[in-house]
Amino acid sequence: MSTIAEIRPSPIAGTWYSGDATRLRREVQRYLDGARLPALEGEVLAVIAPHAGHRYSGRTAGHAFAAVRGQAPELVIIVSPMHAPYPGAVLTTAHRAYATPLGPVWVDEPARTELEQALSDLEIDLTHVAYDTEHSLEIEIPFLQAALTGDFRLLPVMLRSQSPRVAQLTGQALARVAGRRRTLLVASTDLSHFYPAEVARQLDAEMLRRFESFTPEALFEAERQGKGFACGVAAVAAVLWACRELGGKQVVVLHYSHSGEETGDDSSVVGYGAAAVLR
Repeated sequence: MSTIAEIRPSPIAGTWYSGDATRLRREVQRYLDGARLPALEGEVLAVIAPHAGHRYSGRTAGHAFAAVRGQAPELVIIVSPMHAPYPGAVLTTAHRAYATPLGPVWVDEPARTELEQALSDLEIDLTHVAYDTEHSLEIEIPFLQAALTGDFRLLPVMLRSQSPRVAQLTGQALARVAGRRRTLLVASTDLSHFYPAEVARQLDAEMLRRFESFTPEALFEAERQGKGFACGVAAVAAVLWACRELGGKQVVVLHYSHSGEETGDDSSVVGYGAAAVLR
């Protein structure tokens, strides 16, 4: 019987972002320093950030994490999609930490246990996976390491299910865990995929308006109607539902871009948005 490594090795360092610690820190700091934020009134409870390679979406991600620069949460909950066909609706890591070139980030094991119980109370299983290759969760961690002050523990949550019901119940469970400690929530999503830039801007503007409505059901409705798309729609909805229970009052869009702005090819782009949830 094989033993699971204590620390999850990164499957994307060196490809999706730099594998060199000095270069990675410099690049992430540049994205953070380049962010120009609107005035934010209130506490930032959560951020929504894109999850493409840093070359493509780092500028927009920098706006999300600049909004929490200097914060010192005890716990960061990252909610992302699970792109691979693992069994289970809601997943977490079986490892005790995530490795990045900037050092390991340790999992909050008591929080993971609390989430498992909270989901079980709602008749949802939390599936533990080892050696996953999910990029959309890990890609946010170097930004957190650079932006936050002090050590934080991580609760990774990956949603394979895109069901509104599962997203809502997951949000309820997350609120139960987050309400017991100083917590930052992060929702990981890109927006529309592979439309011409002009079409993508229209679709993405509509989805970002749905984010700002702070109405999670509206995100799923946009997808059903073909008016807007987000590969992490369930992740964003779950975080918005959690924030509503935690006293969130407003969602503010911080930045928008698309991949064509980096590649020079507007014929088929991926959209990226950054937003903050305030209370």
